[in-house]
Amino acid sequence: MRKALFILGTLDDSDIDWMIATGTREKVPARTTLITEGRPSEHVYIVLDGTFAVHVAALDNKEIATLRSGEIIGEMSFVDSRPPSASVVAMEDSYVLAVPNLALKDRLNDAAFASRFYRSLAIFLANRLRDTVANLGYGRGSEREQRASFGNEIGPTALETVSVAGARMNWMMKRLRGQ
Repeated sequence: MRKALFILGTLDDSDIDWMIATGTREKVPARTTLITEGRPSEHVYIVLDGTFAVHVAALDNKEIATLRSGEIIGEMSFVDSRPPSASVVAMEDSYVLAVPNLALKDRLNDAAFASRFYRSLAIFLANRLRDTVANLGYGRGSEREQRASFGNEIGPTALETVSVAGARMNWMMKRLRGQ
């Protein structure tokens, strides 16, 4: 749910309301490919329930990540307009909120929304890059050691928004279930 903390914690309530109103709740049966490597996707997805595996063809379709409730899928291809660099497959019957890319691009004409949206992605991607660099053994020794001793903890920037993000995710889930 780490990606969602960056996204939902930075967006405001009206942004979340817009996503719920614009997106559609979709069931993804087990073993269904949600995103195919190299093929453009028409949606950005928020995993509402279930588990997805991320596979990369260049690594003999090895699973490189597991995504669960609250994760965002398809955000990188949305930002850079390049085809997905991995495939995403449902490991079990799952549910997603599918937000159409075209609607999201239109919403980015709202400068305030665009600022919040891109800031949240920048924070997430910077955090992912730092983790990757640390895992590869690069960087200053003390920072590597600090990351190793704290594991995969959330950094101070994200901590500011964790409770807000959790509340927004719960609110989104209740609304999409019709409660």
